[in-house]
Amino acid sequence: MTAAPVLVPLPVDRPYTYAVPEGIAVSPGDVVAVPLGPRTVLGVVWDGDADDVPAAKLRPIAERLDGHIDQDMRRFVEWIADYTLNAPGIVLRMVLRVPEAFGPEKPVAAVRLAGAPPERITPARKRVLEIVADGLSWNRRALAEAAGAGVSVIDGLVDQGTLERIFLPRPPVVKPPRADFARPILTEAQGQAATALRDMVAAQAFSVALLEGVTGSGKTEVYFEAIAEALDRGRQVLVMVPEISLTSQFLNRFEARFGAPPAEWHSGITPRRRERTWRGVASGEIRAVAGARSALFLPFPDLGLTVVDEEHDPAYKQEDGVIYSARDMAVVRAKISGFPVILSSATPSVESKANAERGRYAHIELPDRFGAALPDIKAIDMRADPPSPGRFLSPVLIEAIRQAVTGGEQALLFLNRRGYAPLTLCRRCGFRFECPNCSAWLVEHRFRRQLACHHCGHAVARPNRCPNCDAEDSLVPCGPGVERIAEEAADLFPDSRVLILSSDLVGSIGDLRQRFEMVEKGEVDIVIGTQLVAKGHNFPLLALVGVIDADIGLATADPRAAERTFQLLQQVTGRAGRQRDGGRGLIQTFDPDHPVMRAIVSGDRQAFYAREMAQRERQGLPPFGRLAAIIVSGKSQAEAAGYAKALARAVPSGEAAGGRNGHGPIRALGPAEAPLAVVRGRHRYRFLVKAPRSADLHRFLRVWLAAAPKPRGSLRIAVDIDPLSFL
Repeated sequence: MTAAPVLVPLPVDRPYTYAVPEGIAVSPGDVVAVPLGPRTVLGVVWDGDADDVPAAKLRPIAERLDGHIDQDMRRFVEWIADYTLNAPGIVLRMVLRVPEAFGPEKPVAAVRLAGAPPERITPARKRVLEIVADGLSWNRRALAEAAGAGVSVIDGLVDQGTLERIFLPRPPVVKPPRADFARPILTEAQGQAATALRDMVAAQAFSVALLEGVTGSGKTEVYFEAIAEALDRGRQVLVMVPEISLTSQFLNRFEARFGAPPAEWHSGITPRRRERTWRGVASGEIRAVAGARSALFLPFPDLGLTVVDEEHDPAYKQEDGVIYSARDMAVVRAKISGFPVILSSATPSVESKANAERGRYAHIELPDRFGAALPDIKAIDMRADPPSPGRFLSPVLIEAIRQAVTGGEQALLFLNRRGYAPLTLCRRCGFRFECPNCSAWLVEHRFRRQLACHHCGHAVARPNRCPNCDAEDSLVPCGPGVERIAEEAADLFPDSRVLILSSDLVGSIGDLRQRFEMVEKGEVDIVIGTQLVAKGHNFPLLALVGVIDADIGLATADPRAAERTFQLLQQVTGRAGRQRDGGRGLIQTFDPDHPVMRAIVSGDRQAFYAREMAQRERQGLPPFGRLAAIIVSGKSQAEAAGYAKALARAVPSGEAAGGRNGHGPIRALGPAEAPLAVVRGRHRYRFLVKAPRSADLHRFLRVWLAAAPKPRGSLRIAVDIDPLSFL
């Protein structure tokens, strides 16, 4: 091979051609370093033939590195690029996100006893020599710390020949899991579900199963048996979780079942750990990974099973850069490589539920809780039982909290709103604090003494005077956030231990895990939490869940508002009584007759899904129709609005829009100013494209964007296939 196509992790549509120098042999999938302009970048030798370019014009590959991206991953990159209408190079960037992993791994420097003691023995030297007398190797700093000496003492003994420097291979990131370490005793229903999943894995072919079970039914224990089957067959396993906060409890449960934790992959691990995990996955040394959505792009050479836990969670949607659903892409990757996927949830997405009903996915159900009854859920009509003036907890909920804490049990108050208050205004002149970069109000965070924007991070100190009229002590908070609810709970129950679980009050992953452990150990009486607490956690002493503002998610034009509210309320109330006698859930609402509230209170999940699917089918919404969003943004409103109008004039018509052979019609609605019109200083306009399921939506979008003028200056276009956010 004298020339090779190399795809670089930049927004490029196709590989560049490079000369292959003598002495370097490359093949598709090899990771190489190549010159690009004045710098050297990573790239991957791609499939296909190199362009016919005169040799004199080609720049040579600089170096072949250690890594290799297999054919399945290369196909996966191309599939995502095609589906999301992105350049393959920008998708490849997500695969090559750990450039340090492509060089030689640095061994561990150590010292060990090698020669006679020095002539002069100090107390520090004596302690060092006593420790190394058994001939074992020690890290310099660890040896110095164990001996209570300085590192210079160790270096001095090396210089005199008493100790010698050696290099050791690094220990594995995690121990290999054992499928037979602690096999569980399952109920009859769990055993049947586990057998069905193990059979799927044993078939070693592509398939998808929706594992649907009420909260506390043992879904994790069941899909652990599928993981055991994959490990028994020598395959690798990926378990995806939507939030870092879920990994702590999951890691402990995994280790208890398999004797070792899985490797972690998320934004909270250190760069060094990230590099070593990438290498371990690529070499096959790491057999199991628990990670966030980016774990999909790890270089598994023998992936035999992917589990998507809490598959309904919107956190699986990547909203920046390449916009994709990790749940859907997990299915695509499994299809490319020919292995099964398990989608697990107590409240499946409507899309997954519809796929199961149509027979595209196997449907495995666990309808009963393990060892406990489902919580008794009731709605509190806030019109009939309102809170005291200036308060937010209904007397009915207050009494239930009192009963729980006096009985030695825990109560959880859920409000999906961070901070102290969502709005601060001046009661004298009506001034409201607005973010200068976004069309959003600043949220008061009283613990930090700040007013902050939750979209761009802009924050200012909370003033004592109104910046508009200079009135003193005139600023008042409007509405509750979790900090305000915690304040009210502390006033009502001064002898109770109150803890807030909210992402903005957590300094690190370790701090977050420590807070969850406090709840699990019963060191807290009343927990105030955002959606952080609604996902998959098991709190043994939790007897009561109170939802403060259940209507908050329904007051939007989002077509998925009912589904999301149902899922959130079902998940959070399902935290109650998982290891006790049922537990209670109380939902504060101003509309107890809303179909979502009726479904939650009655426990009739199937009625909710049937109603939601029938409504979407009538409206041609997913999963019975297709949606795509195009977001135009620019630094000035005039610039963004002008380009959006030009884009509207380029909307395809006729056959391209679903005419004779396109199974149309496809409609492009807009442009309209986005509900969040300004984010991070960028003005935003949106189009919504609606198409029948049978229409070629991608062809329509490609024709449209090809006919549109190219964005210039600060203008940007983002394409979101199957949007979840309508802001």
